[in-house]
Amino acid sequence: MPTARSSAARPGIPRPSAAGKALAVLACFDRGRPALTLTDLAHRSGLPLSTTHRVVGELATWGALERTAEGSWQVGLRLWEVASACPRTQILREVSLPFMQDLYEATHENIQLGVREGTELVFVERIAGHRSIDLKTMVGTRFPLTATGIGMTLLAFAPSEIREAVLAEPVPRHTSQTVTDPRELRAMLAQIRRSQVAVNDRQLSENTVGVAAPIRVGLRGEVQAALGIVVAGTTAGAVRHLRAAVLAASRAVSVELGARARTGG
Repeated sequence: MPTARSSAARPGIPRPSAAGKALAVLACFDRGRPALTLTDLAHRSGLPLSTTHRVVGELATWGALERTAEGSWQVGLRLWEVASACPRTQILREVSLPFMQDLYEATHENIQLGVREGTELVFVERIAGHRSIDLKTMVGTRFPLTATGIGMTLLAFAPSEIREAVLAEPVPRHTSQTVTDPRELRAMLAQIRRSQVAVNDRQLSENTVGVAAPIRVGLRGEVQAALGIVVAGTTAGAVRHLRAAVLAASRAVSVELGARARTGG
């Protein structure tokens, strides 16, 4: 990986801005690497160690990074405070949570909420209990749109250029059940648009099955998010009895979002 210093010395390649350097450092962190040393950050960001030291210091002063007891660095609470105010998800989560809670109380299974960003799925909320099956998906994680019921729902109702962009690339295979053939995926997406429900039969994990439905702003608005349940199972039949409940909850959220949009609340 070229460093910022070596890149700056090459003609035609602009030097990274101060904001770009800060973002490069923050981008080093993920679920698998929640804490990193200064050396790790320099290596992963491609910045010189001295530059990384200065950027980390500034981020820590503001509260975006915090130092651990072991001396490494982790994302700070201030950054989470700023992210939680994201308008795109703040109202969505606020409206969806009561209905997600109702679904959880009725099923005691994993209830998830996700939105599309470009050609990826981002999970923005989740309710799970101690009896729920462990999942690979967590709040803040990104996945291919083809990997989950929520993702397939969002892809089905995405603009055609997004669908074509996703289907033009190789589809990652996660299990023996993962559908990777573009023609088969197109048929699945068409079926989701007709039924308003997506069933994920072990596409991401060999022992989980999910069902999801779209969330709109009003019952006829554009799809903004998707709500789903994931359960332990080895056939699509594991979620057959949950289809109506998920669809009803997603429609209830859509109605409430539409009401808020009309009143400006």
